Amino acid sequence: MAQQFNCLVVDDETDIRELVTLTLERMDIRADSAGNVEEAKALLAQRSYDLCLTDMRLPDGLGLELVEHISANYNGLPVAVITAYGSAENAVSALKAGAFDYLTKPISLKQLRPLVESALKLSSSDVKDTKNTIDLIGNSPAMGAVRIMIEKLARSQAPVYVSGESGSGKELAARLIHSNSSRRDKAFIAVNCGAIPENLMESEFFGYKKGAFTGAAQDTIGLFQAASGGTLFLDEVADLPLAMQVKLLRAIQEKKVRTVGGTAEEAVDVRIISATHKNLSILMEQGLFRQDLYYRLNVIQLKMPALRERPEDIPELTQKLLSKLCSAQSISMPKLEEAAATLIAERHFAGNVRELENMLERALAMCDGQTITSDDLLLGAEAPAKPVNKSDAEQLGFVPSRNLEIGLPEYLEDIEKRAILKALEKTNNNKTAAAKLLGVSFRTLRYRLTKLGLAKDEDGDLEDEEVNN
Repeated sequence: MAQQFNCLVVDDETDIRELVTLTLERMDIRADSAGNVEEAKALLAQRSYDLCLTDMRLPDGLGLELVEHISANYNGLPVAVITAYGSAENAVSALKAGAFDYLTKPISLKQLRPLVESALKLSSSDVKDTKNTIDLIGNSPAMGAVRIMIEKLARSQAPVYVSGESGSGKELAARLIHSNSSRRDKAFIAVNCGAIPENLMESEFFGYKKGAFTGAAQDTIGLFQAASGGTLFLDEVADLPLAMQVKLLRAIQEKKVRTVGGTAEEAVDVRIISATHKNLSILMEQGLFRQDLYYRLNVIQLKMPALRERPEDIPELTQKLLSKLCSAQSISMPKLEEAAATLIAERHFAGNVRELENMLERALAMCDGQTITSDDLLLGAEAPAKPVNKSDAEQLGFVPSRNLEIGLPEYLEDIEKRAILKALEKTNNNKTAAAKLLGVSFRTLRYRLTKLGLAKDEDGDLEDEEVNN
């Protein structure tokens, strides 16, 4: 026999209570109703519920008080608030206080049903035991806090703003929030807002009708419709032009979109997670990002720590990334020599996890297949444009041996010479292939060969090879 769920409906308007109760009963959900905060608290004490729907304004208080009461005393019970049309501030306040989601009056049954279904999925036991944050590598306190936050965010429908530097794992965090939520069976759609031409943004986000513009040969759904029931991840949201920010704000607030060329709005059930490496507060001060949109996107913030803020995770992360890269290439995993591990541990990693992965991928291409050396890690890496002091050099990863009594410029030249010679050896002296392996242009390699005194009498050969390529 299927489990029957119980729902508590709290509203002082009899017709709304009856409408919601009738809808729930048609979904085979048992419903109790209350007209104020005190009645609701009394029913909560008497019976176990799987969902609570409460109006924001009640005769003896605010629905916000009920949200806080449930959060404090009935852990795991989803609460959705019903707000008056246009009361965006109330909805945001409720979400910040721990509400699962919100509805606006007049209540649309097209929005009510998916909200109830999502909440009941969250209440069912099979969802509670599905925590999966294994892709977040590291046991540092910083990553422990991120895991706890992701578990909490997965139990809500509130918009989430993921902040952090480039390469720190913002999209991974967004995917984990989705995959641990009641929406995990629906689509997760990620879009880079900076990659869409401004004149195509509205049609990309909201879809378009046939004939809406030149080239619109058929009705086409947008990103919001494609993500319906699931999650829409807006990466680099700071790159949205102001005109599109206005349209996005309305879509988030009203949970409705209008296709380009269409006349009617359609309800969409989408959770928004956004991210950017830029500082939205500064952009707001400069008038480049709307304050009202910022507060709708940043209901709850998740900050991803930089790799240098969790150095204890680097060894494990290095091994996991190496294993992943080797598996993708179907090759045996080489050993990481001690000096190479030390170099990685002491590096600044301005590009965070992405930079570490790129460094390891280069090293795999350059190593002998058995051992990754410190030289392998530096091959193809961009060298400093000018001599730097010791502390800067250490941050960049160019760290001379403690027993090497030469200056940094000489040491860097020595590293570069060995890198070039090793690349030439690996490619049987094919300079075009060596340049590609080193991650530089052919012209740059030719210049460096001459600069480092490695060209000798090969200038004619070099010119011939460049012409042939």
